[in-house]
Amino acid sequence: MSERAAARAIDAMRRGWPIAIGDAGAALSLLAIETADAGRLAAFDPEGQADVLLSASRAETLKLANQREAANPGHAVRIERAPWLDFDMAVALADPALDLATPLKGPFRAVGIGSQAVADAALDLARQAGLLPAFFVREGGSDPLSLDDIAAFSDPAALTLATRAKLPVAIDEHAEIAAFRTADGGDMHVALILGQPDGQPAVVRLHSECLTGDVLGSLKCDCGPQLQAALKEIAGAGWGILLYLRQEGRGIGLINKLRAYALQDQGFDTVDANTRLGFRVDARDFRVAARMLELLGQRRIRLLTNNPMKVAELERAGIEVVERVPHQMTANPHNERYLATKRDRTGHQL
Repeated sequence: MSERAAARAIDAMRRGWPIAIGDAGAALSLLAIETADAGRLAAFDPEGQADVLLSASRAETLKLANQREAANPGHAVRIERAPWLDFDMAVALADPALDLATPLKGPFRAVGIGSQAVADAALDLARQAGLLPAFFVREGGSDPLSLDDIAAFSDPAALTLATRAKLPVAIDEHAEIAAFRTADGGDMHVALILGQPDGQPAVVRLHSECLTGDVLGSLKCDCGPQLQAALKEIAGAGWGILLYLRQEGRGIGLINKLRAYALQDQGFDTVDANTRLGFRVDARDFRVAARMLELLGQRRIRLLTNNPMKVAELERAGIEVVERVPHQMTANPHNERYLATKRDRTGHQL
């Protein structure tokens, strides 16, 4: 098997088909709750014995996990099946949009997870599929996807430079665009190169895709203004690179980002919205950006960012950040809390 196996598993989950993941003799069969229905659950689990797998952060939100289990939001928690835990109740456990509409019956009991690595890998695979990280789960499974298959699928070393072309843009008529893709044909990332290398470290901006901000002009975030300001900053410096990363919503995907928006409308900030959905606060993988820079021949850069995590991850991946260049945006009434949360809860600096 290979990274193709993980791609097939992601496709299966999106279609509501069961998958299996295994490691060192331990295997789990899984059915993603979001794309299942009562009929598919009956076919997957005719005896009605399948437990429910949630992330620790989601289980803690629902008071279904103790503090030790909730300490790592990326860990999985297994909830024992009970007569009142039918398909509709499982959906209510998985989807925070139903927290106010569906009183939980219970009691619910967390049980032994089995292989923590396998269960955690299942949750991360759901994230990569753009689904809520929640499954029906039972022991065993034929021809299981291995942890090595999943690692190969997400390995940034698989990223290759597909093509380059001239792309006149408003800020630089001589700009060049480069496209990158993984060996399995997954998400494609792009780099926009402004100016010509002059022997100095490139000014680089890592910009995660934001459809709502970049294209639709959303005022809930600062992504659109950041993108335009970054292009001006890079052009003004003489030369540099904008890396446009296909990691919408801090890595949770567009649909889940919009779910987080709905939770923000209920009063939760961006951090609490993500964890309430069952995700880590930031699920992006900046090793992808490091690989793109490596393929472009740039290992020493000036990084345009307020996010220390970007600096740390690039340096761990072998990119020397010779300077962090602040990137400050003006707040508006719709994103003041968002910017304050980035400053106060995720360590962004000016």
